[in-house]
Amino acid sequence: MQSEIGLSTLGQLVDGHLENPWEILGSHPVQYRGKQATAVRSFLPQARAAWVIDQATGKRRPMRKLHPAGFFEAICEEAVDWKPSKREDGAGTSSKQYRIEMADKSGDTVEINEPYGTPSLLSDFDRYLFGEGKLYALHDFLGAQLRTVDGVSGVNFAVWAPNARIVQVVGDFNGWDGRAHVARLDMSVGVWELFIPQAKAGDKYKFRILDESGQWVDKTDPVGFAAELPPLTASVVTDLGQYQWTDSEWLQKRADSDPMRAPMNVYECHLGSWQKAPGGPHGWMNYRDLAHRLVDYCNRMNFTHVELMPVSEHPFTGSWGYQIVGYFAPTSRHGSPEDFMYFVDYLHRNQIGVIVDWVPAHFPKDQHGLRRFDGSALYEHADPRQGEHPDWGTMIFNFGRNEVRNFLIANALFWMEKYHIDGLRVDAVASMLYLDYSREDGQWVPNEYGGRENLEAIEFLREFNVAVHENHAGAITVAEESTAWPGVSRPVYDGGLGFTCKWNMGWMNDTLRYMHRDPIHRCHHQNDLTFSLIYAFTENFCLPLSHDEVVHGKGSLLSQMPGDLWQKFANLRLLYAYMWTHPGKKLLFMGGELAQWSEWNHDDGPDWLLLDFETHRGIQDLVADLNRVVIENPALHQLDFEGEGFEWVDNMNWQDSTLIYLRKGLEGTAPILVCCNFTPIVRKGYQVGVPEAGYWHEIFNSDSDRYGGSNVGNYPGLHTTGIEHHGRPDSLSVDLPPLGVTIFRLEKQ
Repeated sequence: MQSEIGLSTLGQLVDGHLENPWEILGSHPVQYRGKQATAVRSFLPQARAAWVIDQATGKRRPMRKLHPAGFFEAICEEAVDWKPSKREDGAGTSSKQYRIEMADKSGDTVEINEPYGTPSLLSDFDRYLFGEGKLYALHDFLGAQLRTVDGVSGVNFAVWAPNARIVQVVGDFNGWDGRAHVARLDMSVGVWELFIPQAKAGDKYKFRILDESGQWVDKTDPVGFAAELPPLTASVVTDLGQYQWTDSEWLQKRADSDPMRAPMNVYECHLGSWQKAPGGPHGWMNYRDLAHRLVDYCNRMNFTHVELMPVSEHPFTGSWGYQIVGYFAPTSRHGSPEDFMYFVDYLHRNQIGVIVDWVPAHFPKDQHGLRRFDGSALYEHADPRQGEHPDWGTMIFNFGRNEVRNFLIANALFWMEKYHIDGLRVDAVASMLYLDYSREDGQWVPNEYGGRENLEAIEFLREFNVAVHENHAGAITVAEESTAWPGVSRPVYDGGLGFTCKWNMGWMNDTLRYMHRDPIHRCHHQNDLTFSLIYAFTENFCLPLSHDEVVHGKGSLLSQMPGDLWQKFANLRLLYAYMWTHPGKKLLFMGGELAQWSEWNHDDGPDWLLLDFETHRGIQDLVADLNRVVIENPALHQLDFEGEGFEWVDNMNWQDSTLIYLRKGLEGTAPILVCCNFTPIVRKGYQVGVPEAGYWHEIFNSDSDRYGGSNVGNYPGLHTTGIEHHGRPDSLSVDLPPLGVTIFRLEKQ
C-alpha cells in the first residue's frame, strides 16, 4: 500500500516527465493513521480547488492541494465501497465510483471523471494482429475514439510510438497542458493509450511526445479523422458514425457488376482548383457544392467516374495533395468529413463512381507529421539510402515493418469502408518497386539477393490488393506504374501485383511524341502508334492524359499540337478520338475537355471563359460525344483487356499515315470500325475492308462542323461495295477527313 509519494516522483509528475502516472494518480489503497484507507489523487493544473464526489452516496470530500502546480489529494478514512480493481502494474482503478469536481482559477466549477481507470480498447487478439500487421480495423482502435465507459462519455486516445519516453494528450479539453493527461504505454505493442472523459467531438488535439533523444515535439494524430484548416495542424476529434448513407443501391450494383467489362470514362479532378467559391478561404468550395456541380457536369459530359487528386490532409497546397500528413482525414479545405461523405453519396446516387488518388510511396518531412514520429525512424527507414526520396524531398515508408504495412492497408480499407470510395489509384508505384529508383550507384541498398527489386514493397502491394478486393466487392485499384514491371494487373495467386488495372504510360508517351510531330513527318514514325497494340493486352490498361502531361513547362495539350490554329484543334480532336477508340479505359484531366491554352495551375484551374468561343465548345462537345459513344457501344468497352476485342484492318499504310481497325464486344454485339487519318490531306474514296456486308452507320466524325471541323465525312453511313479488300470479304469506300477519325457501326439488315 502506498501512503506517501516521494518528492522525486511528484517532481516528475509536475514537470510532465513521469512515465507511468497510474502509479500515483487515481484511487489507491493506503495506510492512514494506522488504518486502511483510500487515497484519491488528481493532477489538475487548471484548478484552484477540487473535491471528490462519491457516486453512490453523493458525499463531497475536499481535496488538499499538495503542490502549487495543481496536485490534489483526498484521504477517505471511513469505509467506502470503491473496491479498486487491479491492473497489471498493481495500480487501482475506480473511475465509475467517484468523480472530481474542479473549480478553475476563474471560479467556475465543472465535474470531471478520472482518466486513469479505463481498460484498453485493444484486446489480446487485437494486439496479436497489430504485431502481425493484420489489424485492418486499425482506425477503430487508434486515434481518437468516442467512447462511453460505465455510463461516462469521453474520448479514447491511442497512438503507436514505441520508442517515446512519454506521450501526453494535449488539446482544448486541458488547455493544451499535457501534464494532466499522460498516456500509458502498452509495451507489448508500443501503443500509448488514455481515456479522457471530458474530451468530446470537435475538440482539437495533438500528441505531445518526449522522444528518445529527450526532445518534446507536438505531433498530429496519424489516425486522426479530421484536421484543422491549414496552415494550422491540430487533429480534431470526430464522430464518423452520424452520416446517413443513401447509396446502398449503387454499392449493390457495384458488387454485382464486372468493372472490367463496363465503360470507364474517368474525369481526373483537383477539387481545389476545378471551380472556385467567391469569398471562401482561398476560393475553396465546400464538398457539398462541388458534388452538385460535378454531378451536373459529369452527367452532361458522360463521364462515368471522377478521379480525385489526393483528398487526404496535406499541409502544402502546392503539393496538390501528394505530400500527405493526415492519411485518415479528408482535407478540411473543403469542409468536414460528413461533407465529404455527402460528396461521395451524392455522386453515387447520380451513378458516378469515385476514385481517389492514394499515396503510400512517401510522406513529407513536416515536423508535426510522421517523420521521426517518436524520435526514431518509425514509419521510414533510418538509412537515407532507403528512407529518403532524392527527387521529392520526402520520406519513404519502411514496408518491411509490420506496423507500417498495417497502417497503410488499414488506411486504404478505411476510405472504402467509411467513405464508400469505389477505387484507389496508387501514385508512384515504380518508385516503390525499385530500390535504385532515381538513384546513382552507391546511393541505394540492394535486397537480400543483391538485386534492385524492393521485395518488401512488392509484398506490401500484393497484400494491399488482396485486402481491398476481398473486403470490398467491385472496388478497383489502379497503378500508376511507368516501367515494364510484369504482371502489375495480374492476380497475386498468378504471381502478379494484383491491381485491377494499370496506367498505360507507354501508350501516352508514344502517342504524344507522335502527335507533337508535324504531319509531314509522321509517316516515318508509324511505329509510335502501332507499338502499343503489341503489348496492349499484357495488362489491364487505362489510357491516361493526366495532370502530369500539362504541368512543369509541358504546356497544355492544345499548345503541344503542331500546325496553325485550325490544325491544332483538329489534331487535338484526332488525339481524343484515337484515344477513345483504342483498347483500354479512359482518363482525361480537367481542362483537357476545354482545349486549354495554358498548362494547369493549381491556383487558377480550368479557364471556363474559353467556352465563350465556338472552337473550345466544339472540343467540349466532342469529349461528351466520345464518352457517350463508348457507353452506348459495347464493342468499345466490353473487351478492353482482351485481344478478341481488337483487330487491325490496316496498320501498314505508313505513307498515308492512316490506321484502320475494328473494335469488338461479346457475341451478338455490333462491331465498330475506326478509320484514322493523321495528315491534313482529305482522302476521298479510301477503300477499307470490312468483315461483313451491310450498312455501316457513321456514328462519330471528329471533323464534324459540330466540333469545329470541316465536315468531311460519310454521314449518315455507307453500304458495302461487294469488293474484297484488306483480306476481308467486303469493303467500304470511305472519305477520310483531314486530321480526323470516323467511327462506323455495322447495322444488321
